[in-house]
Amino acid sequence: MQRLVILLSFVICHQTYSCVWSQNWTMQHCMQYAIEHNHELKQAELELDNFKAAKVGALGRFLPAVDAGVGVQYNFGRAIDPETNGYTDVSTFYNGYQVTASLPVFDGFGRLHALRAAKAGELMGQSALRQRQNQTALDVLQAYTQVAYYNGLVQMAEEKVQETQLLLQQVRLLEEVGRKSAADVAQVESQQAEADYELTRQQNLYASALLELKKVMNFPLNEDMSLDLVSNGENPASQLGNKISPVGPQKSDFQLSPELEEARYRMQASKHEWHQARAELYPSLSLNAGLNTTYYHTLHTTDGQSFRNQLSNNMGEYVGISLSIPIFNRLQTVTGIRRARNNYRMACEAFEQKQLELEKLSLEAWQDWQGYWKQTEQMQHKVQADSLAYQLTKRQFEEGLCTAIDLHTTSAQLLNSKAVLLQCLLMTIVKEELIRYYRGEQIWEATAKWQN
Repeated sequence: MQRLVILLSFVICHQTYSCVWSQNWTMQHCMQYAIEHNHELKQAELELDNFKAAKVGALGRFLPAVDAGVGVQYNFGRAIDPETNGYTDVSTFYNGYQVTASLPVFDGFGRLHALRAAKAGELMGQSALRQRQNQTALDVLQAYTQVAYYNGLVQMAEEKVQETQLLLQQVRLLEEVGRKSAADVAQVESQQAEADYELTRQQNLYASALLELKKVMNFPLNEDMSLDLVSNGENPASQLGNKISPVGPQKSDFQLSPELEEARYRMQASKHEWHQARAELYPSLSLNAGLNTTYYHTLHTTDGQSFRNQLSNNMGEYVGISLSIPIFNRLQTVTGIRRARNNYRMACEAFEQKQLELEKLSLEAWQDWQGYWKQTEQMQHKVQADSLAYQLTKRQFEEGLCTAIDLHTTSAQLLNSKAVLLQCLLMTIVKEELIRYYRGEQIWEATAKWQN
């Protein structure tokens, strides 16, 4: 029975595993899988946990420090008798216990700035994690659109192969009745061979693009992946019209970018670290309290009080205030402040540089999106015109009014127009997601609309 249960469990797990890999992978699913299995993202999550631990440690510095100690000592020879406070040469056993507590009252606001720096560090870690997630999603988006592009080319090449096969059969029949020559048949056979070659080439490019997508996703390379690709469709401009909101970029769009947020929080953390270093110049005041007691016993004698009585009778308490004034520590404080100030200034420069860079990239992405949008609409009309021209040329070829070369030229022109249209459509999608990225949106959540 136990073996049967193990066998059934293995079968169920294998079926579940097979179902997971046999699903149709949409762009959203690919992004989510890559985010869950990206090693750099896992490192960023651990780094964020370190920032959180640093914040907890900064909070703990506001709490009192409590220590406890136990000491044991044997005295041999001349020593002070704790009972008479005089010298004696009798061996004595000592046992001491103490509990001390210390609470810093003032330290030049160093703890406060350390806490603020830790909070800024945590926010910086969150922004870095979000930026890494978006970057992973962008990498998957680029690879996914490449797969979609070559998949569309493979479909076009397959249609071209089928079309040339039918055309070759038709020309051979026309040759038998004397309406076409052997030269026409040879030209169509050459076109068929070219179509077969192009299909094989596009299939190889599609396989390479799919392999690259698996690498980006950290997907098992030896496992099959069935993609639910973005449809190239016959009317891509109408698809885009339903999905893209043609709203121009605003001046503050890129301000929500996780890259800029990370630079901003790094600047804030550096500023508080600088103030924390300056706090070393101020005196520090702390409140101390303690409790101690001792037990002693003269060796080789049975005289003396019991352990319990001595702990009670020798109990002592104290409360005190200590003030520490820094005077000279071999210029360590001055050099530390100088380094912290320079780190803050470098963080400010990096923030301004990142701000200008993201503003430029955001505007470029918007301009590229506008360009591809217009090109998509233009190529849609061109595909319709080329399709009509091809149909007319094909009809003329059947009637003997044009050659196979003319038919091949119009066919190649139509195929090229369809490929450019598909490329414009996919690049429009990529550029829109870049705009969303610079606006601070989560890309792998926003792209779900393309699968609806």
